[in-house]
Amino acid sequence: MPGFVTAAGQGRSTPPRFAAAGRARTPGSWTPVSWADHEAAVARLEASYRAIPDGSPVRLAKKTSNLFRARARTDVPGLDVSGLAGVLSVDPVARTADVQGMCTYADVVDATLAHGLVPLVVPQLRTITLGGAVTGLGIESTSFRNGLPHESVVEMDILTGSGEIVTARPEGEHADLFHGFPNSYGTLGYATRLRITLEEVDAAVALRHVRFHDVQSLVEVIGRIVDTGEHDGEVVEQLDGVVFSATEAYLTLGHRAPLTGPPSDYTGSEIYYRSIQHDRSRPRTDLLTTHDYLWRWDTDWFWCSRAFGAQQPLVRRLWPKRLRNSAFYWKLIALDHRFDVADRLEVRHGRPPRERVVQDIEVPLDRTTEFVGWFLREVPIEPIWLCPVRSSGTWPLYPLRPGETYVNVGFWSSVPRDPGDPGATNRLIEAKVTELEGHKSLYSDSFYDEGEFWQHYGGDAYAALKARYDPGSRLLDLYSKAVRRT
Repeated sequence: MPGFVTAAGQGRSTPPRFAAAGRARTPGSWTPVSWADHEAAVARLEASYRAIPDGSPVRLAKKTSNLFRARARTDVPGLDVSGLAGVLSVDPVARTADVQGMCTYADVVDATLAHGLVPLVVPQLRTITLGGAVTGLGIESTSFRNGLPHESVVEMDILTGSGEIVTARPEGEHADLFHGFPNSYGTLGYATRLRITLEEVDAAVALRHVRFHDVQSLVEVIGRIVDTGEHDGEVVEQLDGVVFSATEAYLTLGHRAPLTGPPSDYTGSEIYYRSIQHDRSRPRTDLLTTHDYLWRWDTDWFWCSRAFGAQQPLVRRLWPKRLRNSAFYWKLIALDHRFDVADRLEVRHGRPPRERVVQDIEVPLDRTTEFVGWFLREVPIEPIWLCPVRSSGTWPLYPLRPGETYVNVGFWSSVPRDPGDPGATNRLIEAKVTELEGHKSLYSDSFYDEGEFWQHYGGDAYAALKARYDPGSRLLDLYSKAVRRT
């Protein structure tokens, strides 16, 4: 690949303003995967696909996942994705990177941040993979100006259900697959390589946490920031929010900045989401290295580490720092799914089992106040996360209207289960999201009936893609995977 950085010493040197960041690796400390090794890894993947018997489930052979829906167990070997978890090359001039499908964002950031660059959207958890974020969905505080992760993709190599590797681009022979791949969750194929666009960053991110006493005022400010890119005369490049109650909510406004003093550190005893809260009328300010800003939510899995006691001071001091991250918390959740630990404890204490309500939804900006107000009244979960997004393209399996501002609302906890309807709260949320012309991500439990599901997630467009790229139905269809959990 002419012009691409594949080893130390090539390409642009680290910008002086960025070198002070301290926590990021320097150019040359990341090891690129050679193109020959990549081709060998793809060949192993293809061979493992051919070895799976017809009619048997096709899954990735990997130990980690960021999905929160249970799946039927199988003894059939999974797809061999060994050797597909690295960065192939970075081009700091063109601001692009070629990345393997199983590469985590943590590894991508290590490679690109060394050159003062990062992907346009970096989802909040380190273990999310590039392929996973594109075939599923991801979002972060740059999404109000950069959309969703798949909108930074230039091209993809995809192993389709027919067993063929195709290169999909926005235009050309496989443009239909390029646009239909997002939100397909591996039911049309698996990305082996993605070329993504990068953007320049500085050594740090300067933050302002602005308090609101009602959600409507916060939503109005979101709209103005998305339209103008500023607030009170200052540029805004990162934007998200947290709602603690109907009368306490915050927007966090960020912009690139030099590292002018000691940055905050929320990987130890201090907890990031608690740092947002303040009583003063003036915004609270903060400074994080760019590296730590990107992973600010990972140490405590937003606020979900409290479910494990990891936010109690004594437990936090004893909890090994290397295990204080989303990857380890997910392992605990996986054990709970397998052995029903939480439900057994509830029953032992004379309480009913709990319904897991782990969801991200998008509603139009002008319906956000209504949804949040309804949610706070009906669902006993707090806090909730807000993240505005504006898509610029057409993606048939997750059809946000191009150019319209939506707000992602994230809520991740559980509620007492209705014995007569184990999915009662999730169904209620799905109905409300539909009423407000929104959409729901499919990484967790879904309860739509089949007709309604296809109205929301591609319908005829998906059927056409399935017929072209998986004519033998080797892969599950999206409804079976997302709702039936087969």
